[in-house]
Amino acid sequence: MYRFFVSPDQIGEREITIEGSDVNHIAHVLRMKPGEELRLCTGQDEKDYRCRISRITEEQVTAEILWVEESGVELPSRLYLFQGLPKSDKMELIIQKAVELGVYEVIPMASRRSVVKLDAKKEENKRKRWNAIAESAAKQSKRLVIPRVTEVMSFGQALAYGEKLDLKLIPYELAENMDRTREIISWIRPGQSVGIFIGPEGGFEREEVEQALDKGAQAITLGRRILRTETAGMALLSVLMFQLEE
Repeated sequence: MYRFFVSPDQIGEREITIEGSDVNHIAHVLRMKPGEELRLCTGQDEKDYRCRISRITEEQVTAEILWVEESGVELPSRLYLFQGLPKSDKMELIIQKAVELGVYEVIPMASRRSVVKLDAKKEENKRKRWNAIAESAAKQSKRLVIPRVTEVMSFGQALAYGEKLDLKLIPYELAENMDRTREIISWIRPGQSVGIFIGPEGGFEREEVEQALDKGAQAITLGRRILRTETAGMALLSVLMFQLEE
């Protein structure tokens, strides 16, 4: 069954109104008709609205609410991916896969070894594109929350942003002791918030790692192999998904 996202103000007591580009997709791409059912959600909570289309016009699709479900699709903890800006279009792949794995928010991060430099206009265009990818990935993976991609932050700003989190993990190629890493991950409990700090190509500088440790982050190892920036976050998110999935 097809799922679409709507804003909370489009939800009435008995009906939901769909507007924008989804109207064309429903009417002309999917060729749906009145009487057919679909699922709607706001992207901000776990309410899943099972609906039946009642009217289709050029501007709106109106759907009758049949029932509302509280879904358990989302992970019980909020995972924040602080991703060092990678080269090329790798960020698009990272966002797509991170959303599929259950990330709650992606924070693009400009650290010392980041090669990519974005001016204000380029950043705005990139962020629109990145958030569109996050929404598309949320639809594909049947999620009820659309993870947000924030503005690009400096490493210092990212650390400050992460101060509110219960646990912060920073994979580091010089970190050792896999048993210690397993122990740290085993501490995580449902309901806690977890930040994952991933460096760009070339990784973090030692001073950045020490700065993160001073702010309460835990340095962990992802094994004896060196992972690319687009792989490291996905590896850790996969482990956390397995740890937290109920």
